[in-house]
Amino acid sequence: MAHRAGGRALCLLRGRLRLPGPARLGSSGAAVQRAPQAAGAEEAGEDAGISARKKTFTEVQTERLEQAEQTVLIKCPPKINEKKLLQYLSSHGNIKSHFFFENHLKNPVSQAAEETPVHLSPQSHIPVNELIQKLCCADSISTQMYILLNEYQLTEENIKLRFLACSLVRDFARAFFPDSTVKPFGSSVNTFGKLGCDVDMFLDFHDIQKHATMMKKGPFEMEYQMKRLPSERLATQKILSVIGDCLDNFGPGCSSVQKILHARCPLVKFSHQPTGFQCDLSVSNSIAIRSSELLYIYGCLDSRVRALVFSVRCWARVHGLTNSVPGTWITNFSLTMMVMFFLQKRSPPIIPTLNQLKELAGEKDKHVIGGYDCSFVSDLSKIKPTKNTETLDVLLGDFFEYFGNFDFRKNSINLRKGKEVNKPESSPLYIWNPFEQDLNISKNVNQPQLEKFVAMARESAWILQKEDKTQQKINKEPWGLAAILIPFGKSNPSKMKNRMKGIGSETIRSLLDSLKLNTANTVQKAAGK
Repeated sequence: MAHRAGGRALCLLRGRLRLPGPARLGSSGAAVQRAPQAAGAEEAGEDAGISARKKTFTEVQTERLEQAEQTVLIKCPPKINEKKLLQYLSSHGNIKSHFFFENHLKNPVSQAAEETPVHLSPQSHIPVNELIQKLCCADSISTQMYILLNEYQLTEENIKLRFLACSLVRDFARAFFPDSTVKPFGSSVNTFGKLGCDVDMFLDFHDIQKHATMMKKGPFEMEYQMKRLPSERLATQKILSVIGDCLDNFGPGCSSVQKILHARCPLVKFSHQPTGFQCDLSVSNSIAIRSSELLYIYGCLDSRVRALVFSVRCWARVHGLTNSVPGTWITNFSLTMMVMFFLQKRSPPIIPTLNQLKELAGEKDKHVIGGYDCSFVSDLSKIKPTKNTETLDVLLGDFFEYFGNFDFRKNSINLRKGKEVNKPESSPLYIWNPFEQDLNISKNVNQPQLEKFVAMARESAWILQKEDKTQQKINKEPWGLAAILIPFGKSNPSKMKNRMKGIGSETIRSLLDSLKLNTANTVQKAAGK
């Protein structure tokens, strides 16, 4: 892999290079080994991922971790010629494949590099305005949604870099816990990751006992013990505190290290400059891993699932319904769960409920974590394909119509059962945690934000139902998915006035009146002071 944006990095995949000393990532530009090519990645679009999706979540992760051990990351000096560098490295061993990528280090690009440009693997998605231009050239909403998916999803190279970053942290952890591993979870592995998303990683000790059993040879044993602590939470905090200090002081390319040890889930946040990732490190979060695997299964069952999720999440970000900063907004995870629930409600269902997946679980699939039943089938071949043949054109419009008219005052969303159930508490939006059934994953969402979501959903349903695609194409106006990715009222204020008479008009007016009232009250209070 190679960086440009000032610096360049080269990633050598599955090569056997005889490099002097340990091949890791040095602060002045060095090498790191790892990054695998696993099943489940859309390397060359949708077709490349279909055969890969037959593998289980665990098989994919194992394969990627193994490939990570055979990958080297090199920071290229500014004036070096990429072709000559590859020739030199090839003289020391076989390089199976490689790629260059653009990093975020602000060093001047050499003139030589500019004269001999190389293809750089993208590490971020295109801006929305460029995306809209591409969408307008499509022939259907379904095609638009797949275009968005291909532009926004994690590339094969980007996934490899994520496992590489985890491997670097593992090197530090093993100085204290020799048999520990560091693995990614969440959006990096659940098939719903977007280019530019953070890398969630966790320090895992669960494989230590297995490894110790395998290593018992001869009359001697080596044992590592931790001092007794009053609680597992305190142990987690101390572990993360030590590793956070190591990354801060000695971690090559690691900067902006923050130890957030008193959160519900203690973690260490840091930036990994050579890859450009923002990383969150936590300690063995088994339920989070199960959630990642559940979404992985849903994303692999039907190509429409991921296309709908990516489109809805892009729509939500454009309209300010989600935000990268924690707050009262709907999170991407909550939004993804809402899409899954909607797909469970179709007739016939497009994806099964969690209870149905549990019924298919074998003995190896049974997991009880902290008293919560987290069992579900891992073998995708045991899940019958859906008989639903609805197009994405239909699904997108129906999603907005369904939640635009959902009775949030009374009902909650339960993916385990796949049906609405009465809310157990008065939170504006209640989405049951798939595994920890006493938790609401959307508890942070307040009433104004929920009302805004409903208003935007109704307005989007109206646009998709009423507007004339053929006429818009003739007039070269955004249509279909492109039309709802433009903040309402900005592209054509006169059209917005007409839409205010439609389905979502009352809710939008009430929101605007509420904003005016809040502004007036703020001004009045300021004047009083």
